Amino acid sequence: MGSNPNPPAMTDQEVEISLYAARQKIYPRSVSGLFAKWRWFFVWLTQLVFYGLPWLTWGERQAVLFDLEARRFYIFGLVLYPQDFIYLTGILVVSALSLFLFTAIAGRLWCGYACPQTVYTEIYLWLEKLFEGDRSARMRLDQGPWNANKILRKTGKQLAWIAVGLWTGFTFAGYFTPIRELGQAVLTWNLGPWQTFWIFFYGFATYGNAGYMREQVCKYMCPYARFQSAMFDKDTMIVTYDAARGEPRGARKRSADPKALGLGDCIDCTLCVQVCPTGIDIRNGLQYECIGCGACADVCDEVMEKMGYPKGLVKYSTQNGMAHGWTRAQMIRRAFRPRVLVYSAILLTIVAALGVSLWLRVPLKVDVIRDRGALARLVEMGRIENVYRVQMMNASEHERELLVSAEGLPGIEVVSDRTVHLLPTEVRSVAVRVQVPPGLASGTHPIVLRLRTADGSIDVKEKTTFLVPR
Repeated sequence: MGSNPNPPAMTDQEVEISLYAARQKIYPRSVSGLFAKWRWFFVWLTQLVFYGLPWLTWGERQAVLFDLEARRFYIFGLVLYPQDFIYLTGILVVSALSLFLFTAIAGRLWCGYACPQTVYTEIYLWLEKLFEGDRSARMRLDQGPWNANKILRKTGKQLAWIAVGLWTGFTFAGYFTPIRELGQAVLTWNLGPWQTFWIFFYGFATYGNAGYMREQVCKYMCPYARFQSAMFDKDTMIVTYDAARGEPRGARKRSADPKALGLGDCIDCTLCVQVCPTGIDIRNGLQYECIGCGACADVCDEVMEKMGYPKGLVKYSTQNGMAHGWTRAQMIRRAFRPRVLVYSAILLTIVAALGVSLWLRVPLKVDVIRDRGALARLVEMGRIENVYRVQMMNASEHERELLVSAEGLPGIEVVSDRTVHLLPTEVRSVAVRVQVPPGLASGTHPIVLRLRTADGSIDVKEKTTFLVPR
């Protein structure tokens, strides 16, 4: 059977449903209050650290520099090598556990106050407000025709956004290339291909994410929004709407008695929706799009104050606290529950272990490899000689004078140069010749090669074997 060449026309009752919804642009309204001040505090703090850290000096070098070409990572007085990857692993584990801990206690604090997406969105929104005005002015400008005023404002905003994005990309690249050299290369347009790529790539990512994608990153791209519920429980502090107090909502005059009108404290002004950076209505309950920034709580407190009602219709609280009418002290006591205590114990243990490991870290790394070209040989007076390749890495910025010796067999001694001079952060390989007197049984014997400084501040022992031929 063939297909019908003339399919029936769509009737009035049939509706075509699209699986994709067009994005509705969000125009967040400016807000002031306690939580807004905290957000801007973290904006300043994080950006002073990010933009300022590469310009700090430590001795004669950049204080924080990840020199991938030399495979050295400088963090103030600490010099790390790829062999110290365990510390990076520890830092990542600490970061993950910290996120779990803070989320279990107080929800998405990271998202609302310190996440780069939130921080740069705040900066870009501030620039947008500077050129185009607050929410209503921006909406009128977008809906109005293109004229000289609109072109001037849009162009100014775009130039400011691009400048911030490029400066961010330049700073990011400055963590991997000495930033002063990078600045000179930019001024003379003598950038390398990778430097150029990362400056523009990171700058474009900042410009696109903070300028255009904004809440789309939080809602659809960030995985944290999807698995946060696994870390929440009914004692997690989150931004909540007191429905028992606010409902039924409705408009009224300031002088009106809400009880006489049969209304709750919510006047349905929708300001909580207008200030939300992700465009949700907190009155609909907890939603995965909520980043916990507290903007709705700030603006609602302003409205309650103007209406003469108690503040806290929208506030940080817990589900148990709202259900049982607990005080803040009662909710804080519930913060010390098993999940939080386990996270805290594991986190403190790992942090302590990392701290002790760094404190006891020996600034000299030694690796001993037998010379396979000459495993063992007889030399003058019947003595037996083995040759070892000793790889030394000075993990400090101080010169080291090392004494090389051998232990473990009677009469064993180092017959090559017993003194090795290492420059700061130098990696060097030397041949060490070790001899023993005749008479030892054939086979392999355990020995120790020892490298130490004259003052005893460094004393490294590496086990190896001495081969006695038949």
